[in-house]
Amino acid sequence: MIEISNLTKTYANSQKKAVNNISFTVSDGEIFGFLGPNGAGKSTTIKCITGILGYDSGSILINGMNLKDDPIATKKKIGYVPDEHIIYDALTCFQYLNFICNVFEIDESKRLDKINKYATDFEMDDKLGMRIAALSHGMKQKLSIIAALIHDPEVFILDEPMTGLDPKSSFKLKLIMNEYVSQGKTVFFSSHVLDVVEKICTEIAIIDKGRLITICDLKDLEARSDLTLENLFLNLTSESELKI
Repeated sequence: MIEISNLTKTYANSQKKAVNNISFTVSDGEIFGFLGPNGAGKSTTIKCITGILGYDSGSILINGMNLKDDPIATKKKIGYVPDEHIIYDALTCFQYLNFICNVFEIDESKRLDKINKYATDFEMDDKLGMRIAALSHGMKQKLSIIAALIHDPEVFILDEPMTGLDPKSSFKLKLIMNEYVSQGKTVFFSSHVLDVVEKICTEIAIIDKGRLITICDLKDLEARSDLTLENLFLNLTSESELKI
């Protein structure tokens, strides 16, 4: 579970609030979609939730643990796929994944099986000896996903995870997301691909100009014949004259 209460973040070089007093809860067993235009505050919110960025005020709880009270223990509950490849190009894929296993203190007797399992799932098993610098964008994306999954996190946070993935890998990732929620875990998913969000998410939130403007149960939206997620998004973010 993710519990965000009155979260506010202002960058030091700006008077504008990148995230402005937002609150929401992502329940266990839920794929929660987080939507917004470019610059709306999505990635800033995610970086606050994952502990990459500090924040001015409010609270972030991950499965009941306050991020500010115990940041290390709280972060260990999270698997995070960023919207950019923050990985070490000089290492091989195997060295990098082994490093991630060290960070999360994965037992040495189990880590090889975990690495091989996810490398096979994402067709990276023949790339483990390659240096990361030699990988394509899509392969780096798959490596980032494997690194986020390797410690079996309780909360899985993804920021534009489908970017660069081939259709087979995208399908596999969606299967894994559904497996997570079937185990009672939490998936927090940010994407610009509304069709994907509409198909796999149970609930969505829309943020614009740093403010949370709506939270919507997708089952309720599906029941309406006069409104789609695309129309709702465009209307609420002032990019369309469509009326609800």
